[in-house]
Amino acid sequence: MEIRFSDRANGLKASEIRELLKLTEMPEIISFAGGLPAKELFPIEKIKEVMLEVMDKDGTAALQYGPTEGYKPLREIVATERMSTAHMNLTADDVIITTGSQQGLEFSAKLFLNKGDTVICESPSYLGAINAFKAYEPRFVEVEMDENGMIMSELEKALKDNPDAKMIYTIPDFQNPTGITLSDDRRKKIAELASEYKIPVIEDNPYGELIYEGTVHPAIKSFDKEGWVVFLGTFSKTFTPGLRLGWICASPEILNKYVLIKQGADLQSSSLDQRIAAAFMQKYDLNEHIEKIRDVYGKRRTLMLESMDKYFPEGVKHTNPYGGLFTWVELRDDLDAALIMEECIKENVAYVPGGSFFPNSARKNFFRVNYSCMPEEKIVEGIKRLGKVLSMYY
Repeated sequence: MEIRFSDRANGLKASEIRELLKLTEMPEIISFAGGLPAKELFPIEKIKEVMLEVMDKDGTAALQYGPTEGYKPLREIVATERMSTAHMNLTADDVIITTGSQQGLEFSAKLFLNKGDTVICESPSYLGAINAFKAYEPRFVEVEMDENGMIMSELEKALKDNPDAKMIYTIPDFQNPTGITLSDDRRKKIAELASEYKIPVIEDNPYGELIYEGTVHPAIKSFDKEGWVVFLGTFSKTFTPGLRLGWICASPEILNKYVLIKQGADLQSSSLDQRIAAAFMQKYDLNEHIEKIRDVYGKRRTLMLESMDKYFPEGVKHTNPYGGLFTWVELRDDLDAALIMEECIKENVAYVPGGSFFPNSARKNFFRVNYSCMPEEKIVEGIKRLGKVLSMYY
């Protein structure tokens, strides 16, 4: 058929990560490709119990339409409990519930971007955000990072060189894909630059509470005095991804626009899922559940890094995250991680090649690995297999 799609639809491409997630369904593959939470940590029995209670107590409302902003008790929990860990003092009126934080990314692009507008982002950056933004046909300006996150002098140069830039996108905590964390002084500086250059900052924070050493960092938005920072949060990594619940915190002027966009997109997020999540957190301590996740992921992170140091050939570099789900591997400049991946599949091990995480430069000598969803014995075996393949090139 000769279907006349829109230019936007014709420009859409499959996500490399989503395609690679299909590998996780093959039992022989040890896959470090996805950013999947550990399914064995899902509180299934407690959720079943809460679901029945919600249906018995509030079944008609749980199956009915609800306000676009979201179920108020859940918004109150986000404002007073989840955002307080990031050093913020909010109310339910500062929050709307989204269908995962990915929806917040797509809405942000719809809200701020016209064709040809400039997005300033870290280099590399989250592939899901890049793809969400690309549908609106912007141009990307990449800002280099060091071990403390986005380099402020480079960010300021990008702002000066691109005075009409429409937004800054950043993942300050345990960044996807690198695992790098933005230092607190740079968080404050980004908020100051946003105010100085009158540019919104999209602060994407799915991993901030998954910290294995120290305490949760203050959000960039906690330094925001004029309302230029938009905070995107999610329950996908700290509770369950299948409920598809995230949130946006922003100034009233900006938040109202998000509400209008959501009305046009899906009217609201699931009434039932929101009530289940709220009832769970009213009955049980989510912080206690997060501590269990931290304990398991922290051990898996340490084991993966130690295994890399043991089994990877000399000259292969990796980041050393102290939270989140990922570490980032750097190969020699002349190597292509996508081509090496073909050899890895023969050894029944997988990762995500790094080229797609660079919106412009497509640097090919990197790959991302995840340590959250594989048991410890598979982490060691998988890294051994990766090391075996990499040794063919070193």
